[in-house]
Amino acid sequence: MGIQFQIVAGDPSSAARAGLLRTAHGTVETPTFMPVGTAATVKAMTQDQLEEIGAQIILANTYHLDLRPGHDAIQNLGGLHRFMSWPHPILTDSGGYQVMSLKGLTHVTDDGVWFRSHLDGSSHFLSPERAIETQLALGADIIMALDECVEYPASEESLRRAVSRTSRWARRAKQYFDAHRAEVPHLSLFGIVQGGILRSLRAESAEQLMELGFDGYALGGLSVGEPKALMYETTELAFQQLPADRPRYLMGVGTPEDLVEGVARGADLFDCVLPTRNARNGCAFTSEGKIVIRNARFSRDPSPLDPACRCRVCQRYSRAYLRHLFVAGEMLAAMLTTYHNLCFYLDTMREIRQAIVSGKFRDLLVKARARTANAGGSEHPES
Repeated sequence: MGIQFQIVAGDPSSAARAGLLRTAHGTVETPTFMPVGTAATVKAMTQDQLEEIGAQIILANTYHLDLRPGHDAIQNLGGLHRFMSWPHPILTDSGGYQVMSLKGLTHVTDDGVWFRSHLDGSSHFLSPERAIETQLALGADIIMALDECVEYPASEESLRRAVSRTSRWARRAKQYFDAHRAEVPHLSLFGIVQGGILRSLRAESAEQLMELGFDGYALGGLSVGEPKALMYETTELAFQQLPADRPRYLMGVGTPEDLVEGVARGADLFDCVLPTRNARNGCAFTSEGKIVIRNARFSRDPSPLDPACRCRVCQRYSRAYLRHLFVAGEMLAAMLTTYHNLCFYLDTMREIRQAIVSGKFRDLLVKARARTANAGGSEHPES
């Protein structure tokens, strides 16, 4: 029934651990990064390419798929795995974050969230039960309970209200899931810890979710504008509260350095749009830091994006050619840079996992922090 999680190695100097997350659609070696496939597709990538670079699990978005083509249509076509021709593990989020981000188009109540579609302005209602019903129809391996995410900065009153509402919604989601679990026994449900950067609220949220007994736990409401130091501190404190035998998911995080720091604090799963979104804007992640390939200084550069990278893009194409593609407005520019960025992220996670297994994670962490400290002059993506 559902997922099985096994820890195979740990780092004695931190909370980093390597594990095996077994699902009905394959085993995921953790820690791992999940490419974001919002509308049942990772932008600019084919499923063959995702398999080629070693993606083990991807994330799809309930909000977008429910609006188009609709969860009923996907269910009738055999479920999300068959619909998008991805036979490997999938995680779907509840859609709550996307709904909450629709500024001026939402109204939050204790029953759920009323919102207007960003596509045609039509009115919809998302409740904890509706979020689970939709995800059960999609049939992903891991699904998420509906939560209320509050942006940073927020008052303690707002955060406390969000924690209380998230806990009530989690209970309703768990009850609905348990009542229908037999229909899709391969699914597992994660709860989401909220509370902003307030230690007491994070602890309260974690405790209330643990009482409900979820298959795994996620940390939401981070990487929403708070300083990095506060994000890392909150991650560490929150994960310390959660059971060690369940997978931990750090939602929406982050940069390559965030991956290393998140693992050091106990994270097993990550997702973020940065590698794909930045790629479409001409920003590449490399072992030498970020580079904006659109910049004129690369117009005569024959070297690869990253001389240390093993990916097919770096083995074949030059920085000069990639810059030309961006300047010329060719779609191949985004495709090649996305391929590289995702490969870089997945290679980073494999390197982290191997360091944990081999007992060398401490050395990797020290080197990663030194690179971050020396990266003050690295380039940033254009707006």
